[in-house]
Amino acid sequence: MKRKLDANDAPTVEIPSTTDVPTTDPSKSTFDSLNLDPRLLQALAKSGYSEPTAVQARVIPLAQEGKNVLAKSKTGSGKTAAYVLPCIQSILLSKSHESKTKNTSVLVLVPTRELSDQVTRVFASLSESCGKEVRALNLTQKVSESALTAKLNETPDVIVSTPGKVAQLLASSTLSLSSIQKLVIDEADLVLSYGYEDDIEKISKAIPSGVQTFLISATLTPEVDQLRNTFAQGYTVVDIEDKEEKGQEVTQYVVKCGEEDKFLLIFVIFKLKLVKGKCIIFVQDVDRSYRLKLYLEQFGIKSCILNSELPVNSRLHAVQEFNKGLYDILIAADDQEVIGGVKRKSKKAEAEEEEEEVGVDDASEDEGKQTAAKSGKTSRGRDFGVSRGIDFQNVACVLNFDLPTSSKAYTHRIGRTARAGKSGMALSFVIPREEFGKHKYTSLPSSRHDERILEKIKTRQAKKGKDILDYHFNMSQVDGFRYRMQDALKAVTPNKIREARTREIKQELLKSEKLARHFEDNPEDLKALRHDTSSSAGVIRIQSHMKHVPEYLLPGGKRQKKSDSGFVSFNKEDKKSFGKGGKTRRGGKPQGKRLDPLKSFKTKRK
Repeated sequence: MKRKLDANDAPTVEIPSTTDVPTTDPSKSTFDSLNLDPRLLQALAKSGYSEPTAVQARVIPLAQEGKNVLAKSKTGSGKTAAYVLPCIQSILLSKSHESKTKNTSVLVLVPTRELSDQVTRVFASLSESCGKEVRALNLTQKVSESALTAKLNETPDVIVSTPGKVAQLLASSTLSLSSIQKLVIDEADLVLSYGYEDDIEKISKAIPSGVQTFLISATLTPEVDQLRNTFAQGYTVVDIEDKEEKGQEVTQYVVKCGEEDKFLLIFVIFKLKLVKGKCIIFVQDVDRSYRLKLYLEQFGIKSCILNSELPVNSRLHAVQEFNKGLYDILIAADDQEVIGGVKRKSKKAEAEEEEEEVGVDDASEDEGKQTAAKSGKTSRGRDFGVSRGIDFQNVACVLNFDLPTSSKAYTHRIGRTARAGKSGMALSFVIPREEFGKHKYTSLPSSRHDERILEKIKTRQAKKGKDILDYHFNMSQVDGFRYRMQDALKAVTPNKIREARTREIKQELLKSEKLARHFEDNPEDLKALRHDTSSSAGVIRIQSHMKHVPEYLLPGGKRQKKSDSGFVSFNKEDKKSFGKGGKTRRGGKPQGKRLDPLKSFKTKRK
């Protein structure tokens, strides 16, 4: 089957006749009106949920009626709770019938380990008031096979996993799905694209017929249509348009500049505190993430990294600590856009690769493959995703340091901010074609097509009634910082990147596996597990003066308040002075001019 695309490089899908949801006003719904168990209402109130979102108000009643649901809603709209609540409600209802038979009734399939951990936490949070009546097990957690088998023997009510792990346990007869009554496939449009096609087929044969199925997705793609036909028939489609989600607004800006200027501007943005709050910086690959981290460390700017090379526990811990507010800057390597079409496509998608335009032409795709090969990237990270699935909380800004290779990927990236009714900002760097390749030391092959991708992004956003504004930095005001940028960038050589990359992986492996149990018993020692520690210590010579910004470099010579900027002042009035013109003395009292007896020939009498 050939995939057809619209003008915005999004695949079009024709879904056969299904029962659509009658148009209702979701704003009039409340959790009380959804006939939920009082214990669920208590957990919702404790978790801070005041009223259901549009997708929750529509999906929960359909789930309670026992219908198969195909729900499409954008990232951050509350899709997880939309299926978790009715699943818990069903478990509580079945246990109220004095049945002593234990069985696993709910199976949730997700494309990534990060999302598996996240969904398990949502089950635990919303069933907190239910005692031990609802138990969810994450099969992707980092434990031994014997420990996992022991947990499965306790018969959890809910199993959350990637399709690959479920298929592996089915093959070893460790897991049985004969009692499953509800099947949920979250991020359904990604599951097959991540190479789980064979695993899905094995799972479909092990699940009894007639199970209630939920397909949850941010977009409707041919992969979703394929899953729809695999597990059940007669779906009720819930399609939540973006305009129904009120209060979530992303202000989008784009900056056109050369490759070298990207490093200059990101230094200025963070050093002068032009971005307030937490920020996710998207880069194209793993090497790029370490280059940017080492570069920012030259100026005393701390950041943590998230990429597919790091151990699973380290990635989960970094996301949790970022959500708690321990880190303000997270550099995410969205490397699936570079090698996703090479390593993580399903067989069907690979056969249709030539028919799908992903924002780059054949030449640039070949360059991307060569870059991936040189960087040593493999398919080990197929269950890792940043722009999709992971729930980042209270993100004020998404900064596309490297522009994504498709308009759809851009939409998913900026969906990390402006969640839960809050506003946010997206800032993207775009390399004009005439500027491409001028700084060969750091240039990316994919940036050759930035301008063409930007036009597709603008067209896609315009259809949603959203504008992307041009932001013009006054480069004459920041040119004074250029020599510092060049000095720091030259220090970050490929050898230094490899050294820092290897050392951090070793450190994270140690933190992730050997010390896991120790830190469970000694939570105070978790301070040693910070992910924003310096990667350049012992690798690159740190110049201490680079951490501070003298006033003569500030735009317009304006002095930054210490309380706002955190900079060290270089003004004489802030220093202790005992010579001519001194303003203060110990104790803070004014000091007059001291007499010089060699000049005035006057001395004070005793």
